[in-house]
Amino acid sequence: MSAGPAPEQADPLPADAGTRHRDAAAPALRDRPVMVVLRGLGLGALLTAVPALRALRRAHPGHRIVLAVPSALAPLVPLIGCVDEVCDVAGPGHVPPLGRGVDVAVNLYGGGPHGVAALHRTGPARLLTHAHPAFPAVPGPPWRDGVHEVRRWCDLLGWYGIPADPADLALERPVRAEGAPRPVVVHPGAAYPARRWPPERFALVAAALLEDGHDVVVTGSARERDLAERVALLARLPSACVLAGRTGPVELAALVAGAGLVICGDTGVAHLATAFATPSVVIFGPVTPALWGPPETGPHAVLWAGSQGDPYAYRPDPGLLEVGVRDVLGAAERLLEVSVR
Repeated sequence: MSAGPAPEQADPLPADAGTRHRDAAAPALRDRPVMVVLRGLGLGALLTAVPALRALRRAHPGHRIVLAVPSALAPLVPLIGCVDEVCDVAGPGHVPPLGRGVDVAVNLYGGGPHGVAALHRTGPARLLTHAHPAFPAVPGPPWRDGVHEVRRWCDLLGWYGIPADPADLALERPVRAEGAPRPVVVHPGAAYPARRWPPERFALVAAALLEDGHDVVVTGSARERDLAERVALLARLPSACVLAGRTGPVELAALVAGAGLVICGDTGVAHLATAFATPSVVIFGPVTPALWGPPETGPHAVLWAGSQGDPYAYRPDPGLLEVGVRDVLGAAERLLEVSVR
């Protein structure tokens, strides 16, 4: 995801979900000065922006913070704990009217001109963004390549005098039934084929873990149902273990929060594992984990062959394919042993 975060797939919500959320705001909340934060991207992008969002709340406790994200992610936003409302925005698209003038607009979308333009149209009294030559009158720090996505947005706010802690990634845990099983979550999908480790290899990993006595489930979006079913078929998992397309965002979050281990590629589910400190094996390629990887201090194993390529290619990256089944199983077994202890 080094060329800019790509949206992850998630179960859709009604198109007016963000609007209803705004309309339900208490009158006292609607009277507060408005801060709109643009992050119209996918699950991983939302979760890497959590430290910046919490820093904005601390810096502006009296503002009504409106987060502009795709409506599919709206159910997860309360787990962040610092956002008042959500409005439905995909990409750097049109930010709808927010009921009153915008006091502060914050561009967490990217380094191009589109996010700046979208927020500039809201007429904010103050716009926090990276500098861009298309908007010479708008101050901001220069965009830098090679910066971890979490650090990037913390550094942006730091330039404006707002301290943010890159380690502040934890989400509130969803309610989980007492005594519920702690399965191994296998998530074979990713937004682009370049980041998809082959399903045959995921199946070999799942089959080996099943043989070792672990409960295994396969997750994904509704669009990834066929992929998940292929992994389950090859691994000889019961069809009931295929949860792709059967979990909404909060249900998926609860599943990851309660899992014994997550095995996935460079995708949003990896960031959920980070948010809940769930042990994870994350298979990277073609993007370096230095840009999107989990914290080195967490219970996570990062597998990367060391080569980079096109993150939007239509076939698995050659470097990704250098990570073998034995590599993943070895990392999984080490993490499972530690978590059991």
